[in-house]
Amino acid sequence: MTDLESFRAEVRGFLEESAPESIRGWVNQDGYWGGKNPELPHPDAKRWCDIMAERGWTCPTWPKEYGGGGLDKVQAKVLDQELGRLKLPPPLTGFGLSMIGPTLLQFGTEEQKQEHIPKIIRGEIRWCQGYSEPNAGSDLASLQAQAVIDGDEITLNGQKIWTSYGDKSDWMFVLTRTDNNVKKQQGITFLLIDMEQPGVEVRPIKLISGASPFCETFFDNAKASTGNIINGLNGGWTVAKALLGHERNMIGNVFGGGGPRGERRGPPRNPLAELGREYLGEQDGRIADQVLRDRISQVSVDHQAFLLTMQRNNDNLKAGHRPGPESSIFKIYGTELNQRREELMLSIRGPQSVGWEGPGFEEAETTQTKAWLRSRGNTIEGGTSEVQLNIIAKRVLELPE
Repeated sequence: MTDLESFRAEVRGFLEESAPESIRGWVNQDGYWGGKNPELPHPDAKRWCDIMAERGWTCPTWPKEYGGGGLDKVQAKVLDQELGRLKLPPPLTGFGLSMIGPTLLQFGTEEQKQEHIPKIIRGEIRWCQGYSEPNAGSDLASLQAQAVIDGDEITLNGQKIWTSYGDKSDWMFVLTRTDNNVKKQQGITFLLIDMEQPGVEVRPIKLISGASPFCETFFDNAKASTGNIINGLNGGWTVAKALLGHERNMIGNVFGGGGPRGERRGPPRNPLAELGREYLGEQDGRIADQVLRDRISQVSVDHQAFLLTMQRNNDNLKAGHRPGPESSIFKIYGTELNQRREELMLSIRGPQSVGWEGPGFEEAETTQTKAWLRSRGNTIEGGTSEVQLNIIAKRVLELPE
């Protein structure tokens, strides 16, 4: 038996013995985010997270010295395959895993890694992002949230907007202005701040979909330690760009279908085709509406191609590759593909896609209508499609400015 076969046998035995029966086959779009006061989308969600965190398998490729699994990319793929075989969901999700954790591993001091990485791996802290401001969105470097240093303490004043899940988070990674007398990119500091303190106010923003995942956050003399500055005073822009690469990979995965759930789907199936047969009927063994049948085929092929591309990229990330400008390609394509898919599902459902609530509409129909409305924001969050096209032109195609 080879080392890899032995590892697979070990993983299989552990999962079969330890994974709660109740969570096998459970599918939840949001997953388990952890935190000091965690929401439990499933009664055994925290238990499942704790089981996997004990081995570092919430972050299987992160270094063992910080509590990660220390697996190489081949071992990580074996683990993922065994999770899929038992239809087990990811034990943990969130911005700690996909954004600030990888950034700390790249830019953090040893003390910062020891302080924050183990808590991320164990799901003890839920993180949110403080980047955009009312007057600094696409032009992020124009941000004005002001941080003033006095000895070992930082005082922060200002506002952030579109703070995803800010009302549910314990800590924020935030960009601050610490020097007004230099080029705007050079006067920015990347800071970690505790949200549970006086001087931090979070207000949810209700969307047209009826949900409120976004918030606006106000800082009024909020405090942080200089020990939570990442990459030094005024060194935040370099960190910010690196973290945006992780964010855009994450967005491409989520909305393009290339994340862990996509990898674990098992036997091929086509939800769009199934939906088409349900609502449009069949003729000669094919979906009856030829125009929509062609659209279903095109979106399905595009989705599968993008899924395979993202899987290759995820394998590269597991091998230690850091996101580059290619993340802008993944972000723009994944989000626009998701919008096309949502539009197509509305067309398939026809009149059944116009319901909001009440009799005459099934829950799946009203849920999808709200998901379509939510998808309108996909090409804005994480950097607009226009910004991504500029990045691709400049840094990938190297076109003249």
